[in-house]
Amino acid sequence: MPIYEFECLECDGQFQSLIMKRGEMDGLTCPGCGGQNLKRLISRVAYHVSEQDRLNTFDPTTPKGDSFYGDSRNIGLQAKKRAQQMGVDLGKGFEDKLEKLRTDPGSVIKDSD
Repeated sequence: MPIYEFECLECDGQFQSLIMKRGEMDGLTCPGCGGQNLKRLISRVAYHVSEQDRLNTFDPTTPKGDSFYGDSRNIGLQAKKRAQQMGVDLGKGFEDKLEKLRTDPGSVIKDSD
């Protein structure tokens, strides 16, 4: 989606706007003060890394920070990497359990009771 960020040079406010065509930027006004003296900002970008790419680049020997352990997508990554190195297929049951752990970790504990 072409969502652009702008800064109003009159009130220093920032806002986002969906711009589908270049001409739509003409006449764009600040929602805060109505000013038209705007500057387009460079936005952060996000990109998706597939599970396979994450697995291929995962190095279990490097130290991990808090952000690694806080990301639920990393649950089971080491086991999957080791299985890949050994040429072992862990099967659909393993994938199902991982998905359950990643989306609702507490349910796995409840299921084992």
